[in-house]
Amino acid sequence: MSRLLIFGPGYSARRIAAPLEQAGWQIISIGRDRIDSADVAAEIAAATHILSSVPPAEGVDPVLARHGAALASASARWIGYLSSTGVYGDTGGGWVDETAPTGLGRRSARALADRAWLALHPETRVFRLPGIYGPGRSALDRVAAGQAHRIALPGQIFSRVHVDDIAAAVLASMRHGPAGAYNIADDHPAAQNDVVEYACDLLGRDWPPLLPLDQAGLSPAARAFYGENRRVANNRAKRLLGWRPLYPDYRAGLRALSAITSPASVSNPPDAASTLQR
Repeated sequence: MSRLLIFGPGYSARRIAAPLEQAGWQIISIGRDRIDSADVAAEIAAATHILSSVPPAEGVDPVLARHGAALASASARWIGYLSSTGVYGDTGGGWVDETAPTGLGRRSARALADRAWLALHPETRVFRLPGIYGPGRSALDRVAAGQAHRIALPGQIFSRVHVDDIAAAVLASMRHGPAGAYNIADDHPAAQNDVVEYACDLLGRDWPPLLPLDQAGLSPAARAFYGENRRVANNRAKRLLGWRPLYPDYRAGLRALSAITSPASVSNPPDAASTLQR
C-alpha cells in the first residue's frame, strides 16, 4: 500500500492528500506539535512518499533540523517540499525560471531550506509556489470582508497559483518526472490591483480606493509583499511533468470560485494563517 507522510498538513497539503486518500492511500500527518515525537523516525522509514509543507521558523527548518538524517537515508520513492518563489527575490518584474539564483531576497531562511531539501535525497522534488489562492482564501474573500486594497505601484507584477493546480502538479510528479525544482504558477502574472478589481466586479462591489503604499495601513508582512516584483515561468513543470494549470490566469480561477461560492459563504473569513500555511 502506498503511504504518504505529511509534515505540516496545511492548506495546500490537505488538497494534495485528499485524492490520494480517496484512492486508498494511507495518509499520516505530522503537525508541528509532533515533529519532535519519538515515533516520527518509524513513520519516515515506513513511508513510500514524504511531503513537507513546513516553512522555516526562526531561520531553521524544523523538519530538517530534527529528522534530516532519517530523511536522507529514507527508502521513500518520492519526497516533496513546498517552497516559495520568494527564494528568487526581486527581479524588477522580469521572468525567473528554476535556473535563476536563489537567496537574493528577503526570504533567506526559505532559500536555505529550499537548497537543503534539494540536496537531501535523490528523489526530492521542490515545488516553488507564488501567491496561493483557492476556496476560502482568495481576493473574493478579502473583498467580501472589506479587507482588499488597491496600491498605487505602477508596473508591480505578481505570479499566483490556484491550490488545485498545486495539487495537480505534485500528483503528476508522483507519477513521472525527474527530481529537482519546479516552479508551479499560472501562465499570466498580473498586477494585484487587477485581481482585486476583477473580484469586486464578480461580487458587484465598488473598487477600493487607490492608495500610496505608505497610506494603505498594511501590516509589515503585507508591505513586504509589495517589496518584490517578478514573473514566474512554469515551463519546466509543463515539459517534464506533463502538467498544465487548470486555471491559467486569475480570471479563470476567480470565476470558478465565484461559481461555487454563495455571497453568504464568501463573506466568511478564511482559515487563520499559520506557520503550517501550505
